[in-house]
Amino acid sequence: MAINWFPGHMAKTRREIKENLKLVDAVIEMRDARAVRSSANPEIDELCELKPRIILLNKKDLAETAITKQWIDSLSTENIKVIPVNCLNGDGLKNIKKVLNELLFEKHERKRNKGISNIIDRVMVVGIPNVGKSSFINKLANSSIARIGDKPGVTKSRQWIKTKLGIELMDTPGILWPRLENNEVQYDLAFTGAIKDEVMDIETLALKLIAKLQEIQPERLSARYKIGTLSEDPLENMDMIGKKRGAIISGGEIDYNRIAVMLLDEFRGGKLGPISLEKPIITLEKKDEK
Repeated sequence: MAINWFPGHMAKTRREIKENLKLVDAVIEMRDARAVRSSANPEIDELCELKPRIILLNKKDLAETAITKQWIDSLSTENIKVIPVNCLNGDGLKNIKKVLNELLFEKHERKRNKGISNIIDRVMVVGIPNVGKSSFINKLANSSIARIGDKPGVTKSRQWIKTKLGIELMDTPGILWPRLENNEVQYDLAFTGAIKDEVMDIETLALKLIAKLQEIQPERLSARYKIGTLSEDPLENMDMIGKKRGAIISGGEIDYNRIAVMLLDEFRGGKLGPISLEKPIITLEKKDEK
């Protein structure tokens, strides 16, 4: 299954990012800490490669701390710094100014040498839809100037937002991949809610999530739904979950739609505990650095 979703507003966003990079000092890229690889649009790497960048791994409370640390080690370079955050409660956001000062140290020194003391950093915020950009901006600005929605694609146009940290933020609409042909990436994005449920078969999506959890966190799946020993067949496990939760319709049939909605909501809300869907691939170069 290949999802093609590059409508006009996303093509426009790509052009805006490219055109407006010259106006900013650095880029803040938002990713989902549960699906760090899948929530990274490779076009952002291409567009922003020459700009100092902070990657915020949002929803860190929903991901496994040890795996998040692996991602930090894997992604960090001289020009890219990685910070795990929770944009709803602000956890981790206080580190942004310090890290930004480190990335822009030489630029700040040049300004100070010219007698400029009031230095305002202009930063572009980028990322795929529904990864938390608006929540981040609102928390940093201590306002609700950027609209928040729990559906992908709420932010439609560029905004400049002032903060009390000496940082001005340029918001951009979420930009998804032009075409998703990798099924694993599609499903990991859909599990976290980055892809609208309306464009997926929600019952199949829930079944795929069960299969994924059987692979990476079987104990959490079993404990949450009190189903004891898991079957190797995800459908059988879905049936057991349905029976445990009383999702039965007339004739004793399982209400798969009800189970699908419940399972996805509980995963996204952290009811199964912190779960990382992806681990980084540690290259030889990164191993050598350590």
